[in-house]
Amino acid sequence: MNQLPASYEAYLSGKNADLVATLRPVLQQSAAEMSHGVRVVITLDEVQAHADPTIPFGEIREELL
Repeated sequence: MNQLPASYEAYLSGKNADLVATLRPVLQQSAAEMSHGVRVVITLDEVQAHADPTIPFGEIREELL
């Protein structure tokens, strides 16, 4: 799947280019597999994202640490 779900595109909208570059590969992986959503973990120093089997496909959940 080359195109991201609308919910993923909406999440990326307005984010800076560096953050989009960090998140897009994980969102593309999730879209290709169509089985898991994405968890974005945000700390003071970094942002990480990973496919999460506890999140339904098409959803993104942020976790602030």
